[in-house]
Amino acid sequence: MIDINAIGKNIRQKIENVSAFGDGRRACGRIVYSGDGIIRIAGLEDVKYNELLEVKGGYRALALNLEEGSVGAVLFSGEDKVRYGDVVYSTGETVQMRVGEELLGRIVDPLGEAIDGLAPLKTTQTRPVEYPAPAIMDRGKVNKPLQTGILAIDSMIPIGRGQRELIIGDRQTGKTAIAVDAILNQKNENVICIYVSIGQKASSLAKIIQTLRNAGAMDYTCVVCSTADDAAPLQYIAPYSGCALAEYFMYQGKDVLIVYDDLSKHAVAYRAMSLLLKRPAGREAYPGDVFYLHSRLLERAAKLSEEKGGGSITALPIVETLAGDISAYIPTNVISITDGQIYLETELFNSGVRPAVNVGLSVSRVGGSAQRAAIRQISGQLRINLAQYRELAIFMQFGSDLDSETQKTLSRGAKMTDTLKQKQYLNYSVKEMIILLTVSQSDLVDKIPEKKMAAYNEGLLDYIRANCSELMEGLDPDRKLSDEDRNRILAVAEEYLNCSVGEEQGSTSDKEYAEA
Repeated sequence: MIDINAIGKNIRQKIENVSAFGDGRRACGRIVYSGDGIIRIAGLEDVKYNELLEVKGGYRALALNLEEGSVGAVLFSGEDKVRYGDVVYSTGETVQMRVGEELLGRIVDPLGEAIDGLAPLKTTQTRPVEYPAPAIMDRGKVNKPLQTGILAIDSMIPIGRGQRELIIGDRQTGKTAIAVDAILNQKNENVICIYVSIGQKASSLAKIIQTLRNAGAMDYTCVVCSTADDAAPLQYIAPYSGCALAEYFMYQGKDVLIVYDDLSKHAVAYRAMSLLLKRPAGREAYPGDVFYLHSRLLERAAKLSEEKGGGSITALPIVETLAGDISAYIPTNVISITDGQIYLETELFNSGVRPAVNVGLSVSRVGGSAQRAAIRQISGQLRINLAQYRELAIFMQFGSDLDSETQKTLSRGAKMTDTLKQKQYLNYSVKEMIILLTVSQSDLVDKIPEKKMAAYNEGLLDYIRANCSELMEGLDPDRKLSDEDRNRILAVAEEYLNCSVGEEQGSTSDKEYAEA
């Protein structure tokens, strides 16, 4: 009798012992062109798109162009070492990123190798850098806030866990500072942070890492780093590698914040690779699939449903504009993919309004449903009041005579703007925001001299911490602010006003403003 089970067992054993290429040898080809980090390989068969290739000498390349008779690939390293005629082997694998708890507190390159000079990483777990985004049915509602600690953002442009909020503006307007502030504010919030550096100067990156270390933020943060002197392919896969690490934590049910700094340089790196590979150029010389480049990355940020573990990835992509042109190709692409944008304006930054958030052009399309109830209640009219103030401030430049009501609106708007100014890396808790917003939108601000508003706010918080700590402890951000709580806040604020500014000086502030 024929033993079917024995035959099946024998076949299974043979399959397990056979490599990807049947005879135990890997497919190989030879380089027929090498230059500018690009290689063309002839004779290499059975290669997949985005497959990792091994080049003689221990170098690695990424297969991007699958042409008839040849394969176009980009080198991760060894541009000046790889020569015509060198042998290239296929691996049968796509690019993998090391993942695991061990990466927290470490600085790694986009291939998962530690570059911080500490002990080598021991983790053997990996995830593919390219991975499908969660299906629509696997996603849940974005209903939990991610607090940045920045008053202007948490009150008017709130961010929810699982949202994608673009930070956009010209160079040197504080984009990275907002992202780093958001990371610093996740301390004790049970949020894992990943900072992806794409094409930045090594000196700038070193300062950011030092800031994170000084604040103790590296305990829950991993930095995925590709600096300006890295090859374009490393800059190209860096955000995908960071996202693979974020997905590892998300599918465990954890909340993750990932910062892509910045996607403009990412698109430039991809454009350089595409042009060298002789792909057709489109608008601004970018290849036709540059939209897909970012959409397949940002769609991986999501809030999973409770059935899938309830984890989330909140993405803060950064895009740099040129002369404030948000209608350029890459900015419009990323704006259409994300769930809102924080627009930073050079004029505001130079005039001392920092963070330089342009309230009119900034929006959050999701975060309102995730905003804390007390903040949502207090900040309801804030955006409108600021818009009216900006409009009047422009009108005032014509030198018209102003009535008392207009003067009051201008004075309050200027004081509100001062309240929204915030020092870098000095984050507010939610309860502190409730106090500042309550005071700044009350009649009490009319008694505060305009030039002393910022100092008054800082002193008020210190005064409450020292003398009225039970007031702050009694506030519940997740329910609407009661009239009793509001009156208590204003009573303490007036008490501190009389101590610091004085009744006589405070009462003359409006007259001084009118004379000015």
